[in-house]
Amino acid sequence: MCASLLDHKESPRPDRLIIDCSTIDPITSRRIYRSHQSAGFGTFVDAPMSGGVVGARAGTLSFMVGGSEDTFRRVQPILHWMGRKVVHCGKHGAGLSAKLANNYLLAINNLATAEAMNFGVKAGLDPLILARIINSATGRNWASEVNNPVPGVNEAAPASRQYQGGFASSLMNKDLRLAITAAEQVRAPLLLSQAASDIYGKLADDKRYSRLDFSAVYDFLQGDVRSKL
Repeated sequence: MCASLLDHKESPRPDRLIIDCSTIDPITSRRIYRSHQSAGFGTFVDAPMSGGVVGARAGTLSFMVGGSEDTFRRVQPILHWMGRKVVHCGKHGAGLSAKLANNYLLAINNLATAEAMNFGVKAGLDPLILARIINSATGRNWASEVNNPVPGVNEAAPASRQYQGGFASSLMNKDLRLAITAAEQVRAPLLLSQAASDIYGKLADDKRYSRLDFSAVYDFLQGDVRSKL
């Protein structure tokens, strides 16, 4: 959409508001913002979302907005039509930085939860009991409680629907790579990134897993992972 606006031979519209909800890297987003401003095609704002398919259907998405205070006041009521939380993160690109930081943590939490559940189940624990313990103790996180990767633990989670209808492994791999690149650009070390990148890269490249919810990493762990890497 953004490229077509810049290429189109129409009169400048400085009052136009362009809200980009895609997840791209912050540097590219800021470049698009400057291009729109200099061409007089309007104000461009980054507003990536979090909440996934479930949040979109329920209208409970969270939007992370990068832009000026004035622009945020313009976009806030619009985004509230689709989401419950609309947060001003800072200047242009800040919304994307927040989204990528969140998704990096989500990728790590999901992988660690899958490993912990796999470890416990193979040690003889009932997955329902193990999940109950984790979710009442210090290991609790969104991946263990809401999106538990073990089939049957949470009937509403994609794992209980053969990993259908969630956030695709290929998309998580894409966001993870964007997060790693963005962190490198600001010289922020991501010490766990290599292991996560290896695993999600394999899921994204595998036709069995690429379109399945990223919690399918639990199923991936059931085989000999060392031979897959």
